[in-house]
Amino acid sequence: MAKPQKRYVCQSCGSVSHRWAGQCADCAEWNTLVEEAGATVTPFQAKHNLQSGGRTMQLVGLDAEITLPERMPSGIAEFDRALGGGFVEGSATLIGGDPGIGKSTLLLQAAAKMALAGLPVAYVSGEEAADQVRLRARRLGLGHAPVMLAAATSTRDILTTLGKGTPPALLVIDSIQTMHSDLIEGAPGTVSQVRASAQELIRFAKERGTAVVLVGHVTKDGSIAGPRVLEHMVDTVLSFEGERSHQYRILRAIKNRFGGTDEIGVFAMVAEGLAEVSNPSALFLTQREEGVTGTTVFPALEGTRPVLVEIQALVVRLASGATPRRAVVGWDSGRLAMVLAVLEARCGLSFSSSEVYLNIAGGYRVADPAADLAVAAALVSALSERPLAADAVVFGELALSGEIRPVAHGALRLKEAGKLGFERALVPAAVADDKSGLTLTGFKTLGGFVEHMLGR
Repeated sequence: MAKPQKRYVCQSCGSVSHRWAGQCADCAEWNTLVEEAGATVTPFQAKHNLQSGGRTMQLVGLDAEITLPERMPSGIAEFDRALGGGFVEGSATLIGGDPGIGKSTLLLQAAAKMALAGLPVAYVSGEEAADQVRLRARRLGLGHAPVMLAAATSTRDILTTLGKGTPPALLVIDSIQTMHSDLIEGAPGTVSQVRASAQELIRFAKERGTAVVLVGHVTKDGSIAGPRVLEHMVDTVLSFEGERSHQYRILRAIKNRFGGTDEIGVFAMVAEGLAEVSNPSALFLTQREEGVTGTTVFPALEGTRPVLVEIQALVVRLASGATPRRAVVGWDSGRLAMVLAVLEARCGLSFSSSEVYLNIAGGYRVADPAADLAVAAALVSALSERPLAADAVVFGELALSGEIRPVAHGALRLKEAGKLGFERALVPAAVADDKSGLTLTGFKTLGGFVEHMLGR
């Protein structure tokens, strides 16, 4: 009789080794290899040919007339925006975020709204007792919602219970790291258990037409914990971001087979739970009557939604010989170094003897290259102590040659700025002929922009 092969699986990256080691050879993490029982390999299995003996499948063309699955709105417009229009029947969604960020609160609110709309909804908690979830629902004012609630960690028990009657339209599993499958060995949360439990739940979703939402833990660097294959198995991966010290939360789609990944949903944490924010620009702008040195307003773009954020810069001159510091919050530090180099090489400004601090107000994170010109404007304003006009917005991408390049969706950015009361805009020259109602000033080079700011 063939002996079962021993294998050691890394709990961080999922790689398999046939002998134990203190450090994983693939991800270089320490003490992550855990022994798991492998499958028994026989000579018959090794030589078996899989080209015959199976069931013949029916192949269809791309132009086949079939009924597309319908979307189920969650009742929360910002949630539906990130999903691409709502939940799709038979889909699997993975949502991750830091502890206490509001994942369970958001899903409980969505489940209650869908249940109140007449859809069968099941909420299975593996981390809290049913009474604890019920207390939170009452605190949120959702205690009367007809949500089917259970506290369980066995995947077999969950699927057996849900498979007897009419399958629910939405199934929430909180969280996938607590689920356990008795088909394989291992404690809940291990790579094999997470993969096996998710596979069974996703199979149930595809066969019964239930939209399954899996809550996932995150590691200290913000990525979803567990095997990377978990993100490949699901249809949609959502990331719930935000600082616990700030009021706002951002729901961002990382992967979406049924929509785009460039949309975000913005929420604010209030006493009644998570409230939708229809105008997110109000969260990231400081209300002030007059200009302040070192601050500019930048119209960022998240998908089709423009968000106005405030960029703050501080330049501190040091004594001769001291090493200057560069600190960035909410932006790429490498891009800040590039903007400083272009200002020194093309405009003659010296930051070598000064410390530079850059911050995006409200804890917002900007990855839009159109923020280059706004950052440069904040730095020049802080260095020269000349404030920019309080009713002006700035955007544009910088080239290493000092050229100011046009950016995408300039008209959309200007339209949003006009809605919020801004009257002027400093933009690339290619955008200066836009009919948005704002007073536009176009610049071709960064040198001309700096001359304009310094009044030369």
